[in-house]
Amino acid sequence: MIKTFGQTPPPPTFFEKLKAGLSKSTGTLGENITGIFTKKKLDAATLGELEEALIRADMGAAQAAKISAAVGAGRYDREISEGEIRSILSDELTKLLMPAEKPLDIDSSKKPFVILVAGVNGTGKTTTIGKIAKRLTGQGLKLVLAAGDTFRAAAIEQLQIWGERTGAEVIARAAGADAAGLAFDAIERARAVEADVVLIDTAGRLQNKAGLMAELEKIARVIKKLDPTAPHAALLVLDATTGQNAISQVEAFKAAVPLTGLVMTKLDGTAKGGILVALAAKFGLPIHFIGVGEGAEDLQPFVAADFARALTGVS
Repeated sequence: MIKTFGQTPPPPTFFEKLKAGLSKSTGTLGENITGIFTKKKLDAATLGELEEALIRADMGAAQAAKISAAVGAGRYDREISEGEIRSILSDELTKLLMPAEKPLDIDSSKKPFVILVAGVNGTGKTTTIGKIAKRLTGQGLKLVLAAGDTFRAAAIEQLQIWGERTGAEVIARAAGADAAGLAFDAIERARAVEADVVLIDTAGRLQNKAGLMAELEKIARVIKKLDPTAPHAALLVLDATTGQNAISQVEAFKAAVPLTGLVMTKLDGTAKGGILVALAAKFGLPIHFIGVGEGAEDLQPFVAADFARALTGVS
């Protein structure tokens, strides 16, 4: 008798991981929607309750009002199902988020293409650099990584491990070394070996620490001595669990260096996924990547429609 065995199920897609990761945000929002729209008409009271639910989902007051008004347009004083409201919300969020859906574009005419990566402590910044490096080397690009978080020996070691994984050369110095000088050396080395991209890690700094912000400005200033157009990209890594605090972080870092894009990590396991909507609307910066887990494949380019569907619980 021949035994047949079932095939191993395929690994979950990123959308499936995103839905699972945003389950806390979706659950909180979904419970509110269910409570609001069970056998109710879409009137001023229900739209007001929807607006409050969106604010509680960390979308911010301005965006909550705008989205609620869009939901009510043309549907006022009619009964509406929970499924309909989820679908309408998903569509409205997609429209709002689409301008932020821009990939990280490596301009091959700028060689090396210099990417400066900043963020506060604990956002997963160094890990994010490693994951981006894996993506870029997978595209056939030659990379140099600069271990510019010289305050933490662990960050230097972590980046060296990613260098081994990705085949990227890592420029590092002893803990406490001058970060700006290290960034300068990394770009010179990249030129010597004809690398395509330099990814520069920086110390995980708190946005209210003036000295550390001044150091970030110094790194950007020193880089320009080698290439006046650099850094060609300045990315801020944000932790989704911080919620509305992410807004003050973007404002502070924008004052130090001209940010060109955002990366949102730790969307898995937080009820504050709506903060990404508030950030996109307030700053208009591209959201290049979002992260929903520890694996390298768990950091993926931001897709507005997928995020909106996952957040609102639409299949």
